[in-house]
Amino acid sequence: MLKIMRFLRPHWKAVLLAPLLMIAEVIADLYQPTLLASIVDVGVAAEDIPYILRTGAVMIGVALLGMAGGVGCTVAASMASQHFGADLRAALFEKVQSFSFANLDQYKTSSLITRVTNDVTQVQNLVLMGLRMMVRAPLLSLGGIVMAIRINPQLSMIFLVSIPVLAVIMALLVKRGFRLFTLVQEKLDRVNNVMRENLSGIRLIKAFVRSDHERKRFSVSNDDLMDMSVQAGRLMALAMPLIMLIMNLSIVGILYFGGVQVDRGTMMVGEIMAFVNYMIHILGSLMMVAFMFIMISRAQASGERIQEVLATEVDLHDEPEAEDIPVEEGRVEFENVHFSYPQASGEPVLQDISFTAEPGEMVGILGGTGSGKSTLVSLMLRLYDPDSGRILMDGRDIRHITLDALRRSVSIVLQDAVLFSGTIDENIRWGRPDAGTEQVVEAADHAQADHFIQSFPHGYDSVLGQRAVNLSGGQKQRVSIARGLIKDAPVLILDDSTSAVDLGTESRIQEALRRREPQATTFVIAQRITSVMDADTILVLDEGRIAASGTHDRLLAESSIYQDIYRSQMGEEAV
Repeated sequence: MLKIMRFLRPHWKAVLLAPLLMIAEVIADLYQPTLLASIVDVGVAAEDIPYILRTGAVMIGVALLGMAGGVGCTVAASMASQHFGADLRAALFEKVQSFSFANLDQYKTSSLITRVTNDVTQVQNLVLMGLRMMVRAPLLSLGGIVMAIRINPQLSMIFLVSIPVLAVIMALLVKRGFRLFTLVQEKLDRVNNVMRENLSGIRLIKAFVRSDHERKRFSVSNDDLMDMSVQAGRLMALAMPLIMLIMNLSIVGILYFGGVQVDRGTMMVGEIMAFVNYMIHILGSLMMVAFMFIMISRAQASGERIQEVLATEVDLHDEPEAEDIPVEEGRVEFENVHFSYPQASGEPVLQDISFTAEPGEMVGILGGTGSGKSTLVSLMLRLYDPDSGRILMDGRDIRHITLDALRRSVSIVLQDAVLFSGTIDENIRWGRPDAGTEQVVEAADHAQADHFIQSFPHGYDSVLGQRAVNLSGGQKQRVSIARGLIKDAPVLILDDSTSAVDLGTESRIQEALRRREPQATTFVIAQRITSVMDADTILVLDEGRIAASGTHDRLLAESSIYQDIYRSQMGEEAV
């Protein structure tokens, strides 16, 4: 928890101002009972109306001063906590953005969302309340004790009983509350995960008539969260009556023993009234502390979850000798590359991968599901690092190129076309923000997307909904291809990016690629053999190894695996 409080340092002025203003409010609150006692014991007893009015005016002035301090403290604390929360969310987002795929595999997406939103809010609320209550409560409590002892040291002995009992209750609350609130946040992760899966897969759910099943699944997660929240709520509900009981018993004790002293003439009625007020201040401030400890136990759980993300060591970073010089020619070499996913068991995903792709060549990559096709191209972007072996571009180990320079040199189009909320034009320019209108239209034309974009009422200014629900699968892929082409990188990767388009459109896209990117080294991952038949080299992957490589004609003549793929797709008589 203390580690993430470093985000308060830039806002030290507001952090310092809030307690100072709170001190003014506390002084005003502590002075009021004394003034009240003076009115009762002096003014009322002597029926001195001018004294009562003068002292009452002072009380009003002190109250206004305290109110100004309280309002100012709230404003300063709010500014500090809001800026703290914003900085913490920004740091979390930046950290997640720096994660490698291996880092991302450690966390569920729903958990990261909860940490950036709900967990930060819990810590932010603690800062807000802490700058007010954690200053007010101790000062009010200590000041009240001093003032109470000043009035009657003997009667103050009641504190020796009530305060330790409250301290024990608070300690038990913190110990029990931390575990419960940790479980509450974990249950909230689960609810967010189920909700996210349902929103992203709603079409599939409706198509398979699985709404009832999903409602039950959500109900289980929701009920788990409710049950855990109720347990935490019960703990909090039990605490308040106990604290109030101690407070009321303490007041009863003051009234009884104070009344005895009034009868004896050793204490005045006004002093009892002031003493009761101070007792309420003291126990009320201790109740605030108990409330704060409850908040701390919840925020502590959230703080540890936040710190877990911030402390995660990013396993992919720029090497000390890395140069910020992008790839120019696009020559790609794999030298005896082996790779296994972290914490995965079994055989490596890629084994002894070696090949060379010359600038301007098109390399096709074929293979069954799980053969390592997408993993192979992920290594080119350093989304993962190989376990052994090297990957070179233009003769340089890619680990000796900065991540930014490397990824600026590679353009990738994924099978799952991810488009963002905004216009079509903005989505295409996402690959090259400084591109002109002509370049956007040209890239869309080569991706065979210009025709359907122009058919929309607003053309390139048409707004895409969330996850581009107003486009078909093929249209999404073509916009995604246009985004990849406009980047104009020396290495282009098409990861099964035409799986949702028809053969004719795919053929026109490939022809356009040949014209537009004659110098780019292009890698085409495909399920359809027609997508790679014209490639300069075709790599056939089988169980993480290169089973065969060569041109279409050579493989058709020499590779039994390639022949089987070709025969299964083109017909028994095709070979």
